[in-house]
Amino acid sequence: MNKMIVRKKTNKVRVGDVFIGGDSAITVQSMTNTKTSDIKATASQIKSLEEAGCDIVRVAVPDIEAAMAIKEIKKQIQIPLVVDIHFDYRLALTAMENGADKVRINPGNIGSKDRVESVISCAKEREIPIRIGVNSGSLEKELLDRYGGITPAALVESALKHVYILEEHNFSDIVISLKASDVALTIAAYKLMSEKVPYPLHLGVTEAGTVYQGTIKSAVGIGSLIADGIGDTIRVSLTGDPVEEIKAGKAILKSLGLHSHGVEFISCPTCGRTKINLISIAEQVESALENTEKPIKVAVMGCAVNGPGEAKEADIGIAGGDGCAILFKKGQIIRKIPEDKIVSELIAEIDKM
Repeated sequence: MNKMIVRKKTNKVRVGDVFIGGDSAITVQSMTNTKTSDIKATASQIKSLEEAGCDIVRVAVPDIEAAMAIKEIKKQIQIPLVVDIHFDYRLALTAMENGADKVRINPGNIGSKDRVESVISCAKEREIPIRIGVNSGSLEKELLDRYGGITPAALVESALKHVYILEEHNFSDIVISLKASDVALTIAAYKLMSEKVPYPLHLGVTEAGTVYQGTIKSAVGIGSLIADGIGDTIRVSLTGDPVEEIKAGKAILKSLGLHSHGVEFISCPTCGRTKINLISIAEQVESALENTEKPIKVAVMGCAVNGPGEAKEADIGIAGGDGCAILFKKGQIIRKIPEDKIVSELIAEIDKM
């Protein structure tokens, strides 16, 4: 745990057997991109997400078939399941009756007061939390007109309108998200909301983009907020395989010292002093360690300037020489390795740890 980051204390909310907020660790979420009514495909994708380290998963529930599928999907997975509902309150009721652990809904868009009350009543009875999820792309016209467009204050006001509906019914198991594709706007909105409510915040930059662009935008947006102590659960939204969202989310937390599972991998950018094929070596080592759960720091460095120091600070690492590398382990020089054996011998040493 990074002692330099002081997290804002928020309410603790239970989602299945996982907690969000309070003194709980920051959780990493993703969302399936299968048809939820296709139980086999959805459960299979969730299992892949579980293997990648996903803590909580969300599925879209656009119709009654999807809502009914929740029961069978739940039987096949281990992590908590969140349902994403819009407009039709009956879908929320059916999904909760079939075992949903959390509901993402905006009370203001599911109809009359009695419909809202029935959803809240069911959530209360089953102790299921509700996430208020506001996106810049679906902001109310009245707020757009009043604020002259999408602003942090407009996003916060929209979310608070929905929060107040829940609070009026004495419902407090609430999580809030305020997502925009604009990174600076997202950061400002979450900071403003953090000052106003005690509820845990679900962080994300929506429609962030492909794996490359989306990871960069998410790392800046989510990372900036977490570094300021804001945020209790995160989702990196990417156009691609949802497993990439988990990899990116875990990497963001790891870079801030907030996630200890798996390898922390560092490598130098190379320069004219490098006398081994470090780029290829680094890629091979990182790939080989992708699914290693050992909480160790591995350094792959290119030369004798910064290499020995970085390698010594790592649990294990190499510092490149001329056609060879020096292997370091726990700060001690172990031996010299010829270039063609660097990857295999480094991995073998890590396997022994």
